[in-house]
Amino acid sequence: MSSDHEQPSPATDHAGTRPAAWRDDLTGGDDSLFAGRPQPEGEITGRTLTYEVTGRIARITFNRPEHGNAITSDTPIELAAAVERADLDPRVHVIVLSGRGKGFCGGYDLSIFAENSFTPPEGAQPVEGTVLDPVVQAKNHNPWGTWDPMVDYAMMSRFNRGFASLLYANKPTVAKVHGFAIAGGTDIALYADQIICADDARFGYPPTRTWGIPAAGMWAHRVGDQRAKRLLFTGDSLSGKQAAEWGLAIESAAPEDLDERTEELLQRISLVPINQLIMAKLALNSALLNQGVANSGMVSTVFDGISRHTREGYAFQLRAATAGFREAVRERDEPFGDWKRAQFRKPADEA
Repeated sequence: MSSDHEQPSPATDHAGTRPAAWRDDLTGGDDSLFAGRPQPEGEITGRTLTYEVTGRIARITFNRPEHGNAITSDTPIELAAAVERADLDPRVHVIVLSGRGKGFCGGYDLSIFAENSFTPPEGAQPVEGTVLDPVVQAKNHNPWGTWDPMVDYAMMSRFNRGFASLLYANKPTVAKVHGFAIAGGTDIALYADQIICADDARFGYPPTRTWGIPAAGMWAHRVGDQRAKRLLFTGDSLSGKQAAEWGLAIESAAPEDLDERTEELLQRISLVPINQLIMAKLALNSALLNQGVANSGMVSTVFDGISRHTREGYAFQLRAATAGFREAVRERDEPFGDWKRAQFRKPADEA
């Protein structure tokens, strides 16, 4: 005799019949929300980076090795688009960002700005007539003209917004740093949830010596007040090994072991269900948001613009336009003993 209160019989093949069913892929099984749906596009080649999905890992790779993966106006747009694609892909559990060639990212392609050669690179996205128009920005960087700080902010805040996609993505993001993450390269790396690096990698923001403030404003949030000031008051850099010691990186490894150690980390993260990863990240990000990371980025972006339009900033710009950007950088950094090296050494390292 049946009863209206009887519970329906469970399916023969339910989650309890399968070992560790919670580790099933989000797209797997007949009960998946994505059953019968096509897979999202898994490979993209942009002007500044490539994107591919292997298993549960989305891999974004800066792809301007001949220029040290220097940042152009396309970089933040393509990075944000790639992160968004990974965020929406039900196959992807974790996103890793790295760079081809000798390093992760050498910062902004400042020769465009400092040498007043504001010519859009071939194939750049159309920006004519906007605040990103290189002619407009050239006029706004004219040492003998009038500087509009909000036109400057409108440009730089869009770089920041693209880089911050790593922090605000739903899914975990990992930056794998080899060689160097210098100046604007740190603005990108420090937005990642986890940094893993080679022992001999370099992290730093030498432009604080003149003509720059880290627009992302993430240093104090990552290494604390005193250590951030130690670096930004001098423009000195950290080795990858010391970055791990200071808590900037979660781990450093010998250069030859970096790929293996990174893959181990990615695989461990990818074993966790996507919804668990998203909830954990949202919960932990709430602490960073309460610390004021958005406000730090806003204030730092404004100050970065100011630093390029001071008497000293104009002197650096004019020197770069006259003698070349490399010569201006040499003159800036050589008194600190780290021209082409930018390595912050502890007293024990000098012994």
